Amino acid sequence: MSAELGVVRSAARRGDPVALARLLVSIPSVNPSLAAGGVGEAAMAEVAAELLSGWGLATEIREVAPGRANVIARLDGDGPTLLLNGHLDTVGVEGMTIDPFAAEMRGDRLFGRGSCDMKGGVAALLAATQRLADSAGPRPNVVVALTADEEHASIGMADLVSGSTPVADLAVVCEPTSLRVMPAHKGFVWIEAEFRGRAAHGSRPDVGIDAIRHAGLYLAALDTLAAELTGREAHPLLGHGSFHAGTIRGGTAESVYPDRCSLLLERRTMPGERPADVVAEFMAVMDQLRRREPNTSAELRMTLERPGTEVPLESRLVQGLLAASADAGVPARVEGMTAWVDAAFLNEAGTPAVCYGPGSIEQAHTEDEWIDAGEIVTCASVLERFARGLTGGATSALA
Repeated sequence: MSAELGVVRSAARRGDPVALARLLVSIPSVNPSLAAGGVGEAAMAEVAAELLSGWGLATEIREVAPGRANVIARLDGDGPTLLLNGHLDTVGVEGMTIDPFAAEMRGDRLFGRGSCDMKGGVAALLAATQRLADSAGPRPNVVVALTADEEHASIGMADLVSGSTPVADLAVVCEPTSLRVMPAHKGFVWIEAEFRGRAAHGSRPDVGIDAIRHAGLYLAALDTLAAELTGREAHPLLGHGSFHAGTIRGGTAESVYPDRCSLLLERRTMPGERPADVVAEFMAVMDQLRRREPNTSAELRMTLERPGTEVPLESRLVQGLLAASADAGVPARVEGMTAWVDAAFLNEAGTPAVCYGPGSIEQAHTEDEWIDAGEIVTCASVLERFARGLTGGATSALA
């Protein structure tokens, strides 16, 4: 889009949602923790900060790690403080079938890496912020927080919520939800099961102990846990917890009994489930296997966990977004977010947060990633309506 860049930049400065999205997509921001050669968020952060500052917001770029930055901007107004959040990083571009940074429009679709996840959402919240800052209508208190590293370890969001007080009274995280309000999402627990056997020549079953076999037996035994999870009462938006085997590694050669096998498992959790209880469930199945196979030697350990969280459906946040959507001609729909998102950090830190944004999660990270540009425009309008509706309101009914 080199010939159009000047026109796009000019329209973006005026707050045009699609121009903002095209500008952001044209700026590479591949997470360096995910892809060799990834440049990170610095260039994106500079452009976003320049726009926000130009619209009159008090703006700062906050480095959260070398070369990794958040952008924090504030608009003073009335009522509770609304946080509008999006992440600046993207996944890598290997295997893409389109130019990842051309920001090409084909009809109503904008193509490019991050167009859906989630530069379209960032563009929508920026456009809404420009309108809130520029017009004579009711002006709410707004914090725009554009964060680094969501696609890997969320160091940007972790830094944002590291203070002793909540960063805002309520928040909208503009992940791609196809313009559906998503007040609940699953968490996860990662578990490593390390099996130890005894190496021996393949002709000596009297000596060798097969660590891979024990891992396989454990996986089969976990079917009982899978059945138990689906037998529990379903969450109204998220359904049931689940688990799967992510990777398995072991063995050295066909003719050698494997002395080690490492099995990595992921358990998707419901809001309120405790990681310690999840690990205990997996340990109980391991104990049953040991009773059947006394020579099983294994250790389980949790390597990472992130909580599932939810905001009540009757909250002002959820109901306000639904009303703003309806006013903008969007069907008012509530669904669960199956993936884990940074909204969990906000919820855990005392800021009720839901996901609402343009684009379908099915297009995120794809080889020809795209977003419906019309959804970016609509999302900006919904966010503006919702924010204006908060002016003068009390904070007590937010959670």
